[in-house]
Amino acid sequence: MTDATSEPPSPALAARSVTKRFRGVVANDRVDFEVAAGEVHALLGENGAGKTTLCNVLTGLYRPEEGYVEVAGRPVRMHSPHDAHEAGIFMVHQQFRLVQSLSVAENVVLGWSRRRGTWFAPRKVEHEIAALAEQYRIDVAPRAKIWQLSVGEQQRVEILKAIYRGARILIMDEPTAVLTPQEVDQLVATLRAMAAAGAAVVFISHKLPEVMAVSDRVTVLRAGRTIGTVDTATTSTGALAHMMVGRDVVFEGRAGSHRVDGEVVLQLEDVSATSDMGTPAVVDVGLDVRAGEILGIAGVAGNGQRELAEVIAGERPVTDGTVTIGGKRQHGKPWEAIDSGLGYVPEDRMGVGVAPGLSIADNLRLKSYRRNGRIMHNKKAVADAEEVIRSFDIVARGPRTLARELSGGNLQKLIVARELSSGAKVLVVSSPTRGLDVGATESVRKLLVESASRGVGVVLISEDLDEIFELADRIAVLYRGRVTGIVDRQDADVDRIGLLMAGESAA
Repeated sequence: MTDATSEPPSPALAARSVTKRFRGVVANDRVDFEVAAGEVHALLGENGAGKTTLCNVLTGLYRPEEGYVEVAGRPVRMHSPHDAHEAGIFMVHQQFRLVQSLSVAENVVLGWSRRRGTWFAPRKVEHEIAALAEQYRIDVAPRAKIWQLSVGEQQRVEILKAIYRGARILIMDEPTAVLTPQEVDQLVATLRAMAAAGAAVVFISHKLPEVMAVSDRVTVLRAGRTIGTVDTATTSTGALAHMMVGRDVVFEGRAGSHRVDGEVVLQLEDVSATSDMGTPAVVDVGLDVRAGEILGIAGVAGNGQRELAEVIAGERPVTDGTVTIGGKRQHGKPWEAIDSGLGYVPEDRMGVGVAPGLSIADNLRLKSYRRNGRIMHNKKAVADAEEVIRSFDIVARGPRTLARELSGGNLQKLIVARELSSGAKVLVVSSPTRGLDVGATESVRKLLVESASRGVGVVLISEDLDEIFELADRIAVLYRGRVTGIVDRQDADVDRIGLLMAGESAA
């Protein structure tokens, strides 16, 4: 008979009033967080909310100035990730820690041995890993080399490595950012299997529908503080978004997405291009975009999306085929593309999209000074910048604020504002909301929809399928540089697009 007054079990991992400061900035302010054995617990928050700092404290990378960490109800002092591993805490980062030339089994045991002081027995380890893979529904071959695996399969190796080394607590940082929908389903099954076996899983994601699908509970951080913890079954995406940003966030996508009949403003005919390594990156791509249309380009990261955007922008030479913008055939020159009506928002906002050491006003006129002559009128530039800041709701001290001082969302709005203010007929945007919190994502997506409504042809390159489905009129899928299919939005579903992302051509 169970004692009704018995204490509930201690959480597998907990942060108790954790405070961490950096040069006077309080990244974590008396944060409380706990995850129980057998649950998947989502950790949400805007950029800068303190999620990464908290995880670094939980995994031994940082030591808090105040508060402490508990494992199974006992306070622990961790001085390094090695101490965290000894306590059964592992983290799978967005950038994997794998040696490409070694096998799955070799990576799993690299620098570590279950039987210390003994030689590495390849066949025994392979059998052990195969048994774990079957138990946790992780489809990966122990003898395969890492370079032979897809990004999703490499992520499975990282999970296997943690399980094999005795993980009782697994922290996953944005784990679905580079996966196909089918791989996401497989990951969810794996995490659920781990929880069923008694492990505690911390799931960090910006994708609220995903959080609702996979988690048991959700903790939200805002401005370095714990806002609250809720049961997933009793909350909603709207309520979670409100907790994250402190206000209602409403974005319903593009109403009535349909085939647009405007004039063709961008056309690619049998376009091919090579990567920086000289290998095929864009292969026989044929696309057209009409005025007022949003064409979504979907695909797993690394399948030619960046190279395709650079080809359209004139930044990467074509090896075959033609690119036409606004009725003008292009010859691989960026200024020719701009003069033909192209606006371009690259995926690397800070490194390529802006000059970080220049002001907002100077960044806004980077594309216009050639048309306006060599004399640059500072007063007019400042006045124009003030108008853009108002129109695009850019949060900044003023036009003379340096670009590097802006948040990610305001930096993205600055780049979009500059491109649209130049009278663009075509706007190519790569990963426009990657790394942005829900509030900034809402703002940027609205700008894209408004652009299309004004007759701009938008090419939306994104690895976020939810974003593609919310915004696009048509969806083109890239796999290893080729277009495997182009689907009208109303005819598309996640399974169909997922298969195209995995290389299956449309019938």
